Amino acid sequence: MTNHGVKEIAELFPPLMEIKDESLREKVAAVWNEAIITGCGGNGWTFDELRAVKFTLLAGDINMTFVEHLNSCARQCIVIADVLESAFRCGIPIQRDYLIAGALLADVGKPLEYDKDASGKVIQGKFGQQVRHPFSGVALAYKHGIPGEVLHIVATHSHEGDKVERSIESIIFHHADFVDFDIAKFLGKRAAKK
Repeated sequence: MTNHGVKEIAELFPPLMEIKDESLREKVAAVWNEAIITGCGGNGWTFDELRAVKFTLLAGDINMTFVEHLNSCARQCIVIADVLESAFRCGIPIQRDYLIAGALLADVGKPLEYDKDASGKVIQGKFGQQVRHPFSGVALAYKHGIPGEVLHIVATHSHEGDKVERSIESIIFHHADFVDFDIAKFLGKRAAKK
């Protein structure tokens, strides 16, 4: 498998280039590179395969991919931060680089969680049944020196984070993520009725 740098990872995830801290941007790209080349049961993913993975295996057949979902969430987070910064007259300490990095890394464990069956269909693999993506994502990101504030977003973005106090950035991402997920479930149910 080929290593992918910032430029190549930004082809999948354009919001990566909105991270101002070059070192953090490079680390986020490195985490994604490792997830891509080591995922799918150790066989790795091509960019085309990753672009074809459905947004979620839990919402029925909807027309949104995993990559589109991550880009949607990152863009939602940026817009939400803009709105909140203008709405909170008292000031709101949003760390934008951490917010964008967390949005892009929240599901970085999914390429490890997912595998393909004998027919090529994407499924939750054996590893994914044992370790959900918030946990594998934190482990992978930690390995690449991602700051704790970003690891917190990855760790707390899903229901695993419901028992802890989320940071402002985690709150923003959590809600953006569930906007996509809840709408996907709604559309999936609607499609199943047809």
